[in-house]
Amino acid sequence: MKSPISRRDALKTTAATAAGIALYHGAAARRISAAESPNEKLNLACIGVGGRGAANVGGVRSQNLIALVDVDEKRAEGAFKKYSSAERFSDYRKMLDKLGKDLDGVVISTPDHTHFHPAYASMQLGLHTYLEKPLAHNVWETRTLTDYARENKLATQLGNQRHAMPNMHRVVELVQSGAIGKVNEVHCWVGGSRGMPSIPKDTPPVPAGLDYELWVGPAEKRPYHPSFCPYGWRFWWEYGTGETGNWGCHILDIPFWSLGLRYPSHVNARGPEVDAERTPKSMHVTYRFDQTNQNSPLDLHWYHGTPEILAQRGLSGKGHNTLFIGEDGMLLSGFDKHELLPEEKFADFKRPEQFVPKSPGFHKEWIAACKGGDAATCNFDYTGPMAETVLLGNVAYRTGGFDWNAKTLSTGNNTKAQSLIQTAYRKGWEID
Repeated sequence: MKSPISRRDALKTTAATAAGIALYHGAAARRISAAESPNEKLNLACIGVGGRGAANVGGVRSQNLIALVDVDEKRAEGAFKKYSSAERFSDYRKMLDKLGKDLDGVVISTPDHTHFHPAYASMQLGLHTYLEKPLAHNVWETRTLTDYARENKLATQLGNQRHAMPNMHRVVELVQSGAIGKVNEVHCWVGGSRGMPSIPKDTPPVPAGLDYELWVGPAEKRPYHPSFCPYGWRFWWEYGTGETGNWGCHILDIPFWSLGLRYPSHVNARGPEVDAERTPKSMHVTYRFDQTNQNSPLDLHWYHGTPEILAQRGLSGKGHNTLFIGEDGMLLSGFDKHELLPEEKFADFKRPEQFVPKSPGFHKEWIAACKGGDAATCNFDYTGPMAETVLLGNVAYRTGGFDWNAKTLSTGNNTKAQSLIQTAYRKGWEID
């Protein structure tokens, strides 16, 4: 496998070549005019503007929205009407060919399997990038985008919107100030049992207004079915990353930030029998981190489902998703509330002085970074390792545990796991 750091070639697609679309190389990266003044508005394109994408379009509406891109006219209809001055496209490649030279940045809110290609093509044009979680569809893609953004000094932000919530800040302050002593294990979870959708038995026609060929993009093509398009894709390995990819970056953000985590050294997982096509209804991943700000290794547990440790400790997980276990107590947290336990021990606890600054707004952070300000809090240097960790949990569930070498992207002796770190693209979407 070639080093992702060394890749500079453009995305080459059959459609792009046929349409005469320019190829994008790292050498073409440029400094943008909007960065010269924080008072000027950015010229932005939004790729994927239905569903979650509509919220992201709204988050950057204070800037010049000069292009909206979506393969599904019906889902994008609301955004198209609301921002009618923006030029419409179904193919991001044609948009970049026509308007790329005029853009300062892109906001990408497509399904997981189509994160990498538009992001990489845009970044090769020197465009700052806001990208929805879990950043990319596999570890190699994630590392490639992370390294490329750093090397080319691009402003990035992963769609971990909850990172800006004040409660998250207070949890970080408590852990890092030693409120519960040295932390030696963490348990994180998302409830519910979404996954394993029924396998389609019919082949309905592609809905009017949907460019299904573009929706499939670099992935394996199968006949259209509403069970995976427009939303159910999340629970098919070919297109999504399951409930772990859906929620992992949001929830693991709490321990990653609090404990200064980067890359695990070992990953193991268990759950129901693995299905080759569909994501599971439950799973349990154990990550070992050798490097932490606690000056000792610790285990981080991720659950799709309710962890047994809650019942064992007599705790209710309602409204929470993370349990820190320290030498001097426990911290139970969700996105908008937390508890120090046992309650009687912390009845007179004096909280540390607040030191995590208030966010001006999650999308505003990225906009300011694009204009030459400080890096956004969920820039790829921070969130890239976290997204890789989330994806490695899926790899371990599907193939068994492995030692992880983050420098070489190697799964040690687990060759099956290695085959999922970087996967092939459909003909016409390869990267040379």
